[in-house]
Amino acid sequence: MSELLVELLSEEIPARMQDPARCDFENLVLDGLKDADLAHGASRGFATPRRIALVVKDLPERQPDRIEMRKGPRVGAPDRAVEGFLKAVGLTSLDDCERRQQGKAEFWFSRHSVPGRPVREVLAHVVADAVGRLSWPKSMRWGDASMRYVRPLRGVLALFGGEALPGGVAIGGAEGQLNFSNCTRGHRFMAPGAFPVTGFADYETKLRAAYVLIDVEERMQRIRESAPEGVRLSGRLLAENAGLTEWPVSGVGDFDPAFLDLPPEVLVTSMKSHQRYFPVEDETGGLAPRFLFVANIEAFDGNAAVRAGNERVLRARLADARFFWDQDRTRRLEDLLPGLDKVVFHAKLGSVGGKVERLEQLAAWLTPFVPGAVVGLCRQAARLAKADLVTGMVGEFPELQGVMGRYYALGEGLDAEVAEALAAHYRPQGPRDDAPDAPVSIVAALADKFDTLAGFFSIDERPTGSRDPFALRRAALGIVRIVLENGLRLPLRQAIAAAQGGYGTEEGADSLLAFFEDRLKAHLRERGTRHDLVSAVFALGNEDDLTRLMARVAFLERFVDEEDGANLLAACRRAGSILAIEEKKDSTSYGADADPVAFVVEAERALHDALMQASAAASRAVEAEDFAAATQALAALRAPVDRFFDEVTVNAEDAPLRINRLRLLAGIRAATSGVADFSRIEG
Repeated sequence: MSELLVELLSEEIPARMQDPARCDFENLVLDGLKDADLAHGASRGFATPRRIALVVKDLPERQPDRIEMRKGPRVGAPDRAVEGFLKAVGLTSLDDCERRQQGKAEFWFSRHSVPGRPVREVLAHVVADAVGRLSWPKSMRWGDASMRYVRPLRGVLALFGGEALPGGVAIGGAEGQLNFSNCTRGHRFMAPGAFPVTGFADYETKLRAAYVLIDVEERMQRIRESAPEGVRLSGRLLAENAGLTEWPVSGVGDFDPAFLDLPPEVLVTSMKSHQRYFPVEDETGGLAPRFLFVANIEAFDGNAAVRAGNERVLRARLADARFFWDQDRTRRLEDLLPGLDKVVFHAKLGSVGGKVERLEQLAAWLTPFVPGAVVGLCRQAARLAKADLVTGMVGEFPELQGVMGRYYALGEGLDAEVAEALAAHYRPQGPRDDAPDAPVSIVAALADKFDTLAGFFSIDERPTGSRDPFALRRAALGIVRIVLENGLRLPLRQAIAAAQGGYGTEEGADSLLAFFEDRLKAHLRERGTRHDLVSAVFALGNEDDLTRLMARVAFLERFVDEEDGANLLAACRRAGSILAIEEKKDSTSYGADADPVAFVVEAERALHDALMQASAAASRAVEAEDFAAATQALAALRAPVDRFFDEVTVNAEDAPLRINRLRLLAGIRAATSGVADFSRIEG
């Protein structure tokens, strides 16, 4: 058994693309091995800024022999067809062929033993194919090469059993191909020369000596171990720094403490988002005037020059932030609103200024549905929600939209609820983000999300598959979470209509409501709730209060898991199935009440009386939103329904009797429809 080692050496790969490429390349190679019928041992991929590598253990030296069956003409086909087939497969007689049934016909098949090829030859094809099929979010061509890759590909190390594979990777142009080799290169600056390797252990050892750590986990651990006390080592930034360095060398820089009077979000954004630095906290948990940087070089001066350079860059960034902070505070948020007319919300939906006008009207409409919300404060929050988009600070640091609006509002002395709403109206921005819970913030967040959804659905810009460029799924899920987590009693249809009124349209209302149903199902699926129960309640057509809907679903979930509920569900399905068949056959709907005078057996009368009692009790309970009582009332139908199906033939020969019994079945459907459409419930 031998080992396969592959390394794709290139110019610097963006950090965010390294891990997906590592996984994709490993999968492509392993798929190729499977297609070639090559068993193998453990595999492991690696990624650094300049290389994607893979090692696969325990590969055989030769493919196993295999039997290949070639399909020929149909049995009984003309002689010329048979002769042509025999000649093509190198046989002289059908005696050497097999007859096999395929479908309704029988065909001749030839049987050939195909000897396995040397694995070295197979691997050359597998590796070259995997490199060619490796996809990237963005790729490029270089020189006169026709191949596309994330950055110029400089070399392909490909070893099997310690020796380079034959062939190479076709890149086109004058070079034609990059030949497979047994050589790699070390760190770009500290050990740039090429050197040969004989296998993975030798490869890893020599690269370490050449200042390259191929394991990203080891690079992250090296950064962790070098971090002083108080450093905020966020996972994403740690992984990004590990993806920017092959030999991470950490250092601590300082900045002027005078900058600490800037909002902490400004300092953190300047350090993390723009310079990839780690902020440092003091003993009280506040920001210290220090930062941790990670370099990709170990300089002879102990990285003093690198530290000075990083300090100089951050000082310039913070000086810019200071300028914007001082300039922005010379104007009130209200004075910035005219500038929003020049900011495009969407080419077909107008400006952000127009959006703000709609938000203010929508906030006023939403206020009565949010306990504790004051209409004047809600209107003001909606009007100022986007004002900070035209500030210098947000222009420089777009990540701080909303955050800076809050600071500027507090600086003006505006109501604290309004200030908080300016930051909170963007939330929740993901599953781990908290939904707003303050009344004014809730109104502003709902208005913003409803307006966005109504606008994009009105111009038929809707999510498709994995594509959602305007984050409409996130907006709808945000509304679902805000409503449910705050227990709001918000009529969804009316809210959609109010949002659409701002655009002067009713386009997309039904599809938008269906979109909310999908998002609610997705939200509940993550919590382990059955999505078919949501469909069963939504199917009623008149239930768009998400809080009440969830109460229905919760009681329904318990009910169908009980014996009475499960049996009633089965009976409802049976009744519904019979009704569907007969209504289709008769081209009618049996919705009228059954006539008690026409009953001929006691089981009919018993079911009718039970339906009258259960329907009345369930209706009263639903109106009082006592869904436990409603399901208990329906559970009383179990015995009379079972008896009815045991003793009564629905499709009687007497037509009036048949119709009356079908109407009785329709009564079962009607009695349960106040709670849910039982036909939508699975299992």
